[in-house]
Amino acid sequence: MDENDHSDIGKPMRDTAAYLWPYLWRYRRSLLRGMGALVVKDLLAAAQPLLIGAGVDALVQGFSLRVVLLFAAVLISLSAVKGIFQYWMRVILIGMSRDIEFDLRNDFFAHLLRLPPEYFARHRTGDIMARATNDLNAVRMMLGPGVMYWTETMFTFLFAISVMAWVDWRLTLLALLPAPLISGVVVLFGRYIHERFERIQQMFADISSRVQETLAGVRVIRAYVQEKAEMAEFERLNREFIRENIRLARTSGLFMPLLQALVGLGFLIVLWAGGMRLLDARISAGNFVMFYSYMGMLIWPMIALGWVVNLMQRGQASLGRIREVMTELPSIATPLQPKGRGAVRGEIEFQAAEVSWGATAALRGVDLKISAGSTVAIVGHTGSGKTTLVRLIPRLLDVTSGAVLVDGIDVRQWDLKDLRSSIGFVPQETFLFSATLAENIAFGVEHASRDEIRRAAEMAGLGPDLERLPKGLDTVVGERGITLSGGQQQRTAIARALLRNPRILILDDALSSVDTMTEERILNQLSALMRDRTTILISHRVSTVRHADRIYVLENGVIAEEGTHDELVGLGGYYADLYEKQLLEEELEAI
Repeated sequence: MDENDHSDIGKPMRDTAAYLWPYLWRYRRSLLRGMGALVVKDLLAAAQPLLIGAGVDALVQGFSLRVVLLFAAVLISLSAVKGIFQYWMRVILIGMSRDIEFDLRNDFFAHLLRLPPEYFARHRTGDIMARATNDLNAVRMMLGPGVMYWTETMFTFLFAISVMAWVDWRLTLLALLPAPLISGVVVLFGRYIHERFERIQQMFADISSRVQETLAGVRVIRAYVQEKAEMAEFERLNREFIRENIRLARTSGLFMPLLQALVGLGFLIVLWAGGMRLLDARISAGNFVMFYSYMGMLIWPMIALGWVVNLMQRGQASLGRIREVMTELPSIATPLQPKGRGAVRGEIEFQAAEVSWGATAALRGVDLKISAGSTVAIVGHTGSGKTTLVRLIPRLLDVTSGAVLVDGIDVRQWDLKDLRSSIGFVPQETFLFSATLAENIAFGVEHASRDEIRRAAEMAGLGPDLERLPKGLDTVVGERGITLSGGQQQRTAIARALLRNPRILILDDALSSVDTMTEERILNQLSALMRDRTTILISHRVSTVRHADRIYVLENGVIAEEGTHDELVGLGGYYADLYEKQLLEEELEAI
C-alpha cells in the first residue's frame, strides 16, 4: 500500500459504509432494534457507578442495614435488566451480520455466474474461493462484533465522560491526558494491521489455489513422480503464511498491552489527583469511588477498541478484495431492451465476423449463412477457429467486429436466457457434476421426467452403458465425472443437450472419445432429430461430417473451402487430404 493512501484515514471507512449501506438499509429494523438495546444497556451500565457513589456517601453519613439492602437490591435489579438488554443486543446485531453475510455471499456467487469465461482464465479458482469464504467471514465479523463493540465503546465513553465531567471536570481532563497517545497508537497500528492482513489474505488465496491445482492435476503429478516437489512447494507457501500470521500476532500482541498501559496511566492519574482532592475535601468519598468505578468501566472499551480496530481493518481489507470481483463488469449481458425474445427458429448468419485477442486474430471476416433446420459441418486444423466460431452463437463470446445473427437479429440484441435456452451446446471439454447420471443429464431442464431422461440417454448412445452401471441412471458419477470413461462423459453431455429439445444443436468435437462404430450408432439415432433443427457439427473425422448438408473448412480464421462431401473431395484440398488419410488409417486398422 502506498504511503499516500493514508492521507485520508476516514476514506476507507466511508467507502466501506457506502458499499454496505444497501445491505444495512435492508436490515434497518434489526439494526435500530439492536442499537436501541445497546444504548439502553450502556445507559444502565453508566447508572451503576452513580448508584455505587450515592451508596458510599450514604454509608459515610451513617451505617444502616436497610440502606445497604436497598442499594444492593437496586444494583442487582439494574444488572439483571442490563443483562437482558445485552443479550438482545448480541442476538439482534450478530444475527443481522449473519443475514448480511448470507446476502453478500448470494450476490457474490450470482455475480460470478454472470462473468465471462475469460475472467476465470485470468483469475485462479483458489483465489476466488478464498474471497468467497475467508474474506466474506472477515466482512461478517466487521459488521457484527466489529460494529457492535465499536458503537458500544463510543457510547460507553460518551456516557462515562459526560458524568465524570459533570462531577469534576478538572479531574476528568487529567484522566483524559493519555487519550491523544491512545488515538495515535490506534491509527498507527491500524494501518499496519490493514496492510499485513491484506498480505495474509493474498497468501491464503495462493495456498487455496495451489491445493485446488494439485488436486485437479493429481494424476499428472503422480505420473511424473512430482509428489515430493509439490509437498516442498506447499510447505514453502505454508511457512510464509504462518510467518506472516506470526508477524501480525506480534503486532496485535504489542497493540493490546500498549493500550492497557495507557489506560493504566489514566488510572494512576485519577488515583493520585483524585486522592489529593479527597484529602482536601474537594470531592466526596462517594464521588471518588464513582470516578474510579467509571475508570474501571472504561477498561473493557479500551481493550475492545484494539480488537475492534483489528476487526475493522481486516474487514475493510477483505471487503476491498470482494469489491474487486463485484466491480468487474460482465462483458456479455442482456440488453436493456432486447429485440429478440421467445423461441428461436434456427437461422444463423455470420457477417464479416472477426474475433481478435490483441494482435492475434482467431477469426477474420467470416461470412456464412446457415438455413434453419439444416445440418452443417466445420472442419479444419487445430487452432483454425472452429470452436471460436460456434461460441459466438450462444454469446459465450462476442465478435470484435462484424455481427452474428440468429433469425435475422444480432445475438447482442437477443434476450440471453431465450437465446441460450434454445441452443444445445456440447463443448470439447465435457464437465460433469458430482451427482447422479440422471441429475447430470437433466441439468438445466426443470421437471424432466424419468422417461425423458432415459430417452435422451439412449439417443446419445448411453443405453448399453446404463445396464452396466451399478445403479443405472442413479449412479453417482463423481467429481467431473471421474467414474465414467471419456466416451461416456461425452455421451452424457450430448444427452444433456438433447433433453433441452433445442432448436439449434452444436456438437463441438463431441464424438472424439468414442469409437467409429459407437459414433455411427449415435449419428444414426440423431439423424431423425437433426432433421427438424439446425445442427452444427465440428469434427476431425470425415465419418462424422460426410452426410452434412454443407461442409466448411476453416484455415487461419477464414473459410478456405465449402461444399458437400463429394464436392470437397473433388477439389483436392485440405478436406480431400483429410479424407484420404482417414481412408488409409481405416485400411491399416483392418489389416
